[in-house]
Amino acid sequence: MTRMDELKKTFFVESNEQLEAMETGLTDLREGSGSDDTINAVFRAVHSIKGGAGIFGYERLVEFSHVFETVLDAIRHGSLAAAPDVIDVLFAANDMLTDLVESARSDVNLPLDYEADCRVFLERLTGKSPAIGAGAGEAEMAAPADFDGIDFTPVRAEDFNAQDENLPEQFFEQVAPAGTDAAFDETADAAKNARIDGIAKAVTTTIRVDLDRIDRMVNMVGELVIAEAMLSEIVQELPEDTSNRLWKTFDEVVHHTRELKNSVMAMRAQPVKSVFQRMTRLVRELSAKTGKKVHLEMVGENTEVDKTIIECLSDPLVHIIRNSIDHGIESPADRAARGKNETGTVRLSADQRGGRIVIEVSDDGAGINCERVLKKAREKGLVDAGASLSEDEINNLIFLPGFSTVETASEISGRGVGMDVVRRNILDIGGRILLKSVPGQGMTIQLALPLTLAVMDGMIIRVGNETFVLPISAIVECLRPNNADVRNLLGTRGTLQLRDAIVPLVNLTDLLQVESVAQAASDGVVIIVETSDGVRLGLMADELCGHQQIVIKSIEENYHCVAGIAAATILGNGCVAFILDIEKLPELAQEAESQLRSANPQNIRSAAA
Repeated sequence: MTRMDELKKTFFVESNEQLEAMETGLTDLREGSGSDDTINAVFRAVHSIKGGAGIFGYERLVEFSHVFETVLDAIRHGSLAAAPDVIDVLFAANDMLTDLVESARSDVNLPLDYEADCRVFLERLTGKSPAIGAGAGEAEMAAPADFDGIDFTPVRAEDFNAQDENLPEQFFEQVAPAGTDAAFDETADAAKNARIDGIAKAVTTTIRVDLDRIDRMVNMVGELVIAEAMLSEIVQELPEDTSNRLWKTFDEVVHHTRELKNSVMAMRAQPVKSVFQRMTRLVRELSAKTGKKVHLEMVGENTEVDKTIIECLSDPLVHIIRNSIDHGIESPADRAARGKNETGTVRLSADQRGGRIVIEVSDDGAGINCERVLKKAREKGLVDAGASLSEDEINNLIFLPGFSTVETASEISGRGVGMDVVRRNILDIGGRILLKSVPGQGMTIQLALPLTLAVMDGMIIRVGNETFVLPISAIVECLRPNNADVRNLLGTRGTLQLRDAIVPLVNLTDLLQVESVAQAASDGVVIIVETSDGVRLGLMADELCGHQQIVIKSIEENYHCVAGIAAATILGNGCVAFILDIEKLPELAQEAESQLRSANPQNIRSAAA
């Protein structure tokens, strides 16, 4: 990659950051929480994009940015009020600027008149008809007040490529007013030195690093964690007088390895805000297309999660929000008739719960019409005509491939793709999806996602002659129960009386089809775990073998998805162990109980009688 390519890459990264800041600022202005500082920040963001675009010769981007900042400058100086209709135009301009930046980044040409309508709306706000980029003899666009007298000339890319080491000098040559005298030269030199000092200070506090480099570091830390576990096994086998001298040093190694792991993972973490803010444009566009009034509410957007997870969130959220607005939120007239506010609300929230991040998309629309969903599923042959389904089972039919209740497909939805893709994408990254619907009140879709895909703390357990790992973040407590506390019920795997609660038991030897060593519950151990949606289970195992940091290795890349198994890891003895999927175990346990009931129907009926 050439120096020019590296600088362009930096420009586009910074432009995306500026666009996100603009989205936040405009949202604050619309909601009435903005101030003069807010509009100034939006102005600076547009001007920064314009300046960078000029350096690299993106003239189309420069021209539109110039019109945009002219309107913002009028608002800054009080000649234009930031009324709601004006803010709507600014939002549209921000969307257009985003498209132009992406067009320049991907080197894909948009239609010549793509931004024409938006530009006309901007020009009308100031009562001017700027003609930047027009033919010779036409009027030039008025520059913002803060830049009167400055002759802005974009630097040609080829010139910049040849002289990029002299960027500060070249930059100040480009913005120097005509008729510069010695006094101005002195002032310009001082300003230039101040700018260079500012750049130097900025470099000492922040630095951009390619994600590939961080990924390599994460992999190295993972290998270090595995080596640490193997070293622990070796130290334990040494004579006591020798191992005692080593343990203190080894504990230091463990501590520093954990700190290194936490620091590296923090480098990969970023707020979900970067994804959440992209949804504001989607809501505006869908609101306009459907004729519905929709307000997007965001909560917990500063919650941090691994960047790999962040990158997988955008498409599922788009599908879910599109579904909420198209199918869930009613028209203003229908909402008014039902006593609701004409403006519907879509709420997007993020929260960290234990070892997972939980993202919820909820709306206050009509909810799921169970009768209609079941009827459509039967018509499409997705459900047997005589099948009896619970309300939750009917609701989850929307995740089946090819399912849609819409009679005629539109550009928004109705082609039977979307929610099944959402479910598949979330499952692919080790997440779980839960749907709750209340007819007439709305629907909530919950996504429970792992915080990281690299290293975690695990509890090693033995089931028969096999070794498995449980995420410590999901473990509530471990105990060795009395036989009197365990109740064996026909058609179930048994329950545990735990203080004032009844906890369903899952015998891992049966579920995982391995031979157990323990003859009774009291001979083994029960591990109480809790899923992301609050379901508690008691997992019956033979023995706890201790805990350690484990490196997560995907089995799907080299094999395929295995129900109940989330991933694999390498233990200190060099053996491979499977990491159990806590979120999937309740479902597997229910299936096993159903099979048990089917196998013993007479006994169950006799017990009931």
